[in-house]
Amino acid sequence: MISGYVIGESLRPGAVLEPYGLRLRKVSRVEVGGAAEGQPSVWTLVEWESDGEDVDALAGVLAPELGWYTDFVAGDERVVVFADKVCRYRRGDAAGRAEAVAYGRSVGTPEHQLDWPE
Repeated sequence: MISGYVIGESLRPGAVLEPYGLRLRKVSRVEVGGAAEGQPSVWTLVEWESDGEDVDALAGVLAPELGWYTDFVAGDERVVVFADKVCRYRRGDAAGRAEAVAYGRSVGTPEHQLDWPE
């Protein structure tokens, strides 16, 4: 089982996310003090868990603009999912994390949002 969250505003218009065994845990709206230019100041956080690990489905629904991503832990791996790109590395692997951060920068993720846990 894996769990994580996705920001509702990060989804492509018309996107549908239906991975195997998807369960909704919580939906909340939060004001974001660090929203980047072009990002809304209020985000919808959709917390979920799933029996499967369909990261391609996540990568397919995220909007490519503004560097949106979602991340979660799967076993001993950190998985960071951007639009059409999945980065995986062993937790604690500084080089793997640096590659994911570099990719985030390359697609426009604001620096202060490249702060997922180790």
